[in-house]
Amino acid sequence: MNAAIGFLETTGYTPAMIALDVMCKTAHVEALQSEVNDFLGFMVKISGEIDAVQSAIEAGKQIATELGGKPVVKILANPEHQIQPVINGPEEYNGLLEQNVVHHPVTDEINQEEEEMTTDNLDALGFIETQGFTAVFNAIDQACKAANVEVVGKEKLGGGYVTVIIKGDVAAVKAAVDAGEAEVSKLGNLIAAYVIARPSTSVLSLLP
Repeated sequence: MNAAIGFLETTGYTPAMIALDVMCKTAHVEALQSEVNDFLGFMVKISGEIDAVQSAIEAGKQIATELGGKPVVKILANPEHQIQPVINGPEEYNGLLEQNVVHHPVTDEINQEEEEMTTDNLDALGFIETQGFTAVFNAIDQACKAANVEVVGKEKLGGGYVTVIIKGDVAAVKAAVDAGEAEVSKLGNLIAAYVIARPSTSVLSLLP
């Protein structure tokens, strides 16, 4: 068994994060980093033993494709040590997007998030991704009016792609996402709308 790093790069933030959740639930892999590619796309990087990474990447590619993404995947077995600063580089801020475009897992926040989700029965995440800011802002307003959910944050990819993430119990998040999704077509293009029940620790650690 050899250590490996797997890459999944796809159009859309939501397909990438859903793929990460599926990958981490499919095999024993860990999130290494995520990165915006500035061309409507997002990359997630995982690490683990080669067989686990292969299984995870296959599952991630399948769900990303089902969600309308255009995934490109690659596995590096026994990657050379000298490429680590490129693959797992420092956090990077993009002034145009006004946010970090390279994210590392945040373990302190993830432990707090898991504790809150357990204590308050907040066991789901919802994603609404559109092309058009007005569309997503209107959608998330309708989502919050439809059910008792909390807004986690937003992620921008450029090209007008923006995702808003909410959390709450499964029924509330599903109702909120459904309500928000129904509003999007009035003002913009829906890229993805999805609910993750009991999100993996890797997804929680990389939320904006």
